[in-house]
Amino acid sequence: MGSLPEARGSCRRRHRRCGGAGAWLLLMLASAVAAQQTAEQGARADQAAAPEQGSTAASEVRDTARGKARGGGSAANATVERGRYLFHAALCGVCHTAKGGKPLAGGRAIESPFGTFYTSNITPDPDYGIGGWSDEDFVRALSEGVSPSGTSYYPAFPYTSFTKLTREDKLALKAYLDTVEPVAQPNRPHELAWFPAWRWPIGIWKALYFHPGTFQPDPARGDTWNRGAYLAEAATHCAECHSPRNVFGAVEQGARYSGADAGIEGGGTPNITPDKATGIGTWTRSMLAFYLEIGMDPSGDFAGGAMAHVIDEGTAKLTADDRAAIAEYILSLPPIAHQQED
Repeated sequence: MGSLPEARGSCRRRHRRCGGAGAWLLLMLASAVAAQQTAEQGARADQAAAPEQGSTAASEVRDTARGKARGGGSAANATVERGRYLFHAALCGVCHTAKGGKPLAGGRAIESPFGTFYTSNITPDPDYGIGGWSDEDFVRALSEGVSPSGTSYYPAFPYTSFTKLTREDKLALKAYLDTVEPVAQPNRPHELAWFPAWRWPIGIWKALYFHPGTFQPDPARGDTWNRGAYLAEAATHCAECHSPRNVFGAVEQGARYSGADAGIEGGGTPNITPDKATGIGTWTRSMLAFYLEIGMDPSGDFAGGAMAHVIDEGTAKLTADDRAAIAEYILSLPPIAHQQED
C-alpha cells in the first residue's frame, strides 16, 4: 500500500474527479493505515534528526538544542513534540520550503499585487536561519511581526494570525525548530515594486490593520468550537489565504473566509463560508473534516495546487478531533455570498 498522499495523488489530477468504487476502496484503505504512517514518519524524522559528526557551528547549535531536550527529560521532550504538532498545524513546512529545495530553507515564492515575496530560512543555521535567535526573539517575531534587529516584517509573513498563538505554543514551536537540520542557505531577496520596497510604511500599516494579542476563547461557545477557532484563526491561519484584501494588502474584515481572487500562487482561493450558493454551505461537518484529512470534496474532486500541500503537510497530520473542531468553527461562520473571478 502506498502512502496516503500517493493514494490521493493517483486520483487528484488537478481537481479532476476520481469516481468509482475502486477509488473509494483505495482511499478507505489508505485512511486505515494513515495513523500507522504518521507514527512511522515521526520515527523517521527522529532518526533523521540524529546528530552528525563534525564541529560546524550549525551542527553545534542543533546538537545543543537536542541536548537540552534530552537533558530536560520528559517535559522537554513533550514540548518538542507539541512544537512538532504545531509545526504541521501552522503549515511551516508548506511555506518555508521551495519546490525542490531543502526543508525549511526558505525561497518559496508568494505572489502578490505588490510583487513576489520569498519565504525565509527557518532552520537553526546560525548565519542564514534562526539559529542565533533567542526564545524572546522568536516570540516577538510571531507576536509583533518584528525581527531581532527591530525591522518590521512584511505581512506576507502571517504574524497577523500567529500573534494569536499562546506564548506556550510559540515557545514549543521554537523548541521543535531548534531540532531540525540546519541549512546554510541565504535568504532570497523579495522582488517588489518600488513603493512597497520601503519598509518604514509597514509601521503605519500595522497601526491601521494589525491587532496583536493572544486568542481569547468565547465563553458562550463550547470547547470544540473554541479549539477550532484557535486552530483556524491562529495556527492554520485559514483567513490569510481565503479572504479578499484591500488595496493596501490587508484582509477585508467584513469578508473574511469568503475567498480571494488572487492567492499565493496567483490563482484564486474559494469561498469557505457556509453560503450555499458560492461557499460550502451544503457541506456537513463530517464532509469538511474528511476533506481536511484526504483532500476530497463531497463531489469527488480533489484539492490541487497549494491546498493539496496544506492538506498533505498540515491538516492531514492533525488529530481527527482537531479537524472536526476546525470544521465546526468554519461552518459556524456567517455565510457570505462572494463568487471569485474566473
